[in-house]
Amino acid sequence: MEHSPIFTDDTIVFGLLMLMLALVFYTSSKKTGFWAKFYGIIPALLMCYLLPAVLNSIGLISPETSKVYDISKNYLLPAAIVLMTLSLDLKSVFNLGPKALIMFFTGTIGIIIGGPLAILLVSIFSPETVGGAGPDAVWRGLSTVAGSWIGGGANQTAMYEIFKYNPQKFGAMILVDIVVAQIWMAFLLFGIGKKHKIDRWLKADNTAIEALKQKVINYEKSVMKIPNLTDYIIMLGIAFITVGVSHLGSNNISKFLTTNFDVFNDKTSALASFTSTFFWMITIATVIGIILSFTKAKRYEGAGASKIGSIFIYILVASIGMKMDLASVFENPGLLIVGLIWMAIHVILLIIVAKIIKAPYFFLAVGSKANVGGAASAPVVAAAFHPSLATVGVLLAVVGYAIGTFSALFCASLMELVSPSL
Repeated sequence: MEHSPIFTDDTIVFGLLMLMLALVFYTSSKKTGFWAKFYGIIPALLMCYLLPAVLNSIGLISPETSKVYDISKNYLLPAAIVLMTLSLDLKSVFNLGPKALIMFFTGTIGIIIGGPLAILLVSIFSPETVGGAGPDAVWRGLSTVAGSWIGGGANQTAMYEIFKYNPQKFGAMILVDIVVAQIWMAFLLFGIGKKHKIDRWLKADNTAIEALKQKVINYEKSVMKIPNLTDYIIMLGIAFITVGVSHLGSNNISKFLTTNFDVFNDKTSALASFTSTFFWMITIATVIGIILSFTKAKRYEGAGASKIGSIFIYILVASIGMKMDLASVFENPGLLIVGLIWMAIHVILLIIVAKIIKAPYFFLAVGSKANVGGAASAPVVAAAFHPSLATVGVLLAVVGYAIGTFSALFCASLMELVSPSL
């Protein structure tokens, strides 16, 4: 829902977001009293997400007039990725085993089958909600949601170009995409605060994850030092040189592909998503981080590299939360019900498979967000478990970009097949 916010100056908006983060961190640091009980129920990370959503919902700020999210996503996220990847032990990541990939692809399958099943269920009691003909056919619009939820923005654009959904109605699909994904994000963040209980219920084997976390913690202790000004400048230098290189590389790669290969200029092609500058920016930042993890730069973990990265991630969490307008949940209830059923099928399938293979909640959460949220959200969720795990989220999200268009095309075909003809 669009509105004219009270504050449109991004310096003020950013200040308000930092105020929210400071309040959450200050109150959550209390070990006794009301706040200790409150955060025992509501995780601090969830509050970092919800408080900016409240500011948006009451009209103080708005993502429509603010560039804070874009700045966080394009500048702070690659900086966070490289700082959190410095201490990476690549062998230990591979030792996590196949469960991460199994949960990721389970999430993808959940979205592919969830769309047509949601249409089938809603068509029983409200066929007009999921019907339509020609460019107005609802399945065409929902195909863009499938592209977004499996891959990202580039995949969503591909679906929009392929199926030519009515542009005047496209805004409703964007609403479904954002609102439903943000509601699920809130549940995931809440679950992170209860991860030990969830893992016990799943009878999950956390050994490999705990071993990776402990290895990073032990390494951090072994190189621990009180950072001086030089250390901070060098760490921020590494972070933002990487941001610069990532932007330079992503722009040039995208330009090279579109200039030399016609197939990449065809937005209906499954390969068009590989021209996304965001995709290449995240990929380059991750590769640089992995390379640096084999050098002496790794020792900056002892000076707090991943902690600085975590600060950037929390700013990104707050800016993502700012995109959520709680009042919009009640707009266009028919389509939102379709989206909620669709997401419920995705979630139920993830839970069933996690229970069967005894996958930890970490793999469920990151496998889901690598689909529904991509590279902007998956490392956020992964880092919430431990900064050393952020790279796992990024790597899975990159896979999502690669298969997003193909998977969404299959999902769209199934949705067309089951859509009621009115």
